[in-house]
Amino acid sequence: MQKEKVTIQYIADSLGLSRNTVSKALNGSHTVPSDTRNKVIKRAIELNYKQFALVEQESSIPKNPGNIALITSNMPNSSHFGTSLLSGLEKKISSEGYNLSIHIVRETEIEALILPLNFDKSKVDGIVCIELFNKKYTDFINALDIPTIFIDASAEIFYPELNSDLILMENEHSTYFMTHKLIEHGCSTLGFVGDYNHCKSFNERWVGFNKALTTAQLPIDSSYNILENDKFFSDPRWLEQRLLEMDSYPAAFVCANDFIAISVMRILKAKNINIPDDIMICGFDDSPESQIVEPHLTTVRIYRDDMGIMAAEMLLSRVQNPHKPPQVTHVRTTPVFRNTTGQLNLD
Repeated sequence: MQKEKVTIQYIADSLGLSRNTVSKALNGSHTVPSDTRNKVIKRAIELNYKQFALVEQESSIPKNPGNIALITSNMPNSSHFGTSLLSGLEKKISSEGYNLSIHIVRETEIEALILPLNFDKSKVDGIVCIELFNKKYTDFINALDIPTIFIDASAEIFYPELNSDLILMENEHSTYFMTHKLIEHGCSTLGFVGDYNHCKSFNERWVGFNKALTTAQLPIDSSYNILENDKFFSDPRWLEQRLLEMDSYPAAFVCANDFIAISVMRILKAKNINIPDDIMICGFDDSPESQIVEPHLTTVRIYRDDMGIMAAEMLLSRVQNPHKPPQVTHVRTTPVFRNTTGQLNLD
């Protein structure tokens, strides 16, 4: 008998939820309560629904495989860089005879410094952490004495205290390069949009932005920056209000990621502000949306799949040799100049 196709409606029916709620949860909408979102994602993983089909079926798993646990507070959706990264990670881990289990940690568990209910540390050979940016919880995981790699981390992380490996995309130099090119092109006023305390990557992008202005002996004008807590940026009305509060706009906005950059673009375009003639915009991530939005977004390309494979290799190496010195690794990124920075894409 042919197995019934897993659809959003199928997941909704199995949980007693509406199709709309399940769709929003799978796409990372913050309008869905976190408990509901976690329940939907866990069910999607169990049913091997599309991009959540990362855990192999029981029948295909060796009898006694090694076990790698992925811990995350926010399962990435299809537009997030983490989806491709997880694909590379899972393929490499599986090829080495390990099973990958996924554990979504709730905010209450983070605050209480406890592991997810389905996490048995006695059966875990290694841990991968992604989208875990709470410093105290990072320290908690770090103290478990289990080989661990963090894919990005808290902005407050202090490398000498980290007994785990850390892999990041290269952030500082690419952001410096983009900002420097904007300045060379004649932009003398620039603003940064994003919470530089959200994670290590955002913090490094902020450092690169500041370094470019300092090198060019340009002032860092706080009136052009929007640096509030990351949770606010998912609300377009809040961001619109912050932009309306500005007395004037800089020649260019450098944004912490593509999601923020595209939100800024939509708000400014609705105010009949021309991009790039009136203001230039840069993002980071090279998301699929960056090539769909009009005009196409200048951004920084991340080699997601390769990062996932490298993260798996680093973790499995630590499983084999737990006492080697921890590594902090930055994987090369590439600035991509498109139409939101005008003639820069031709330089």
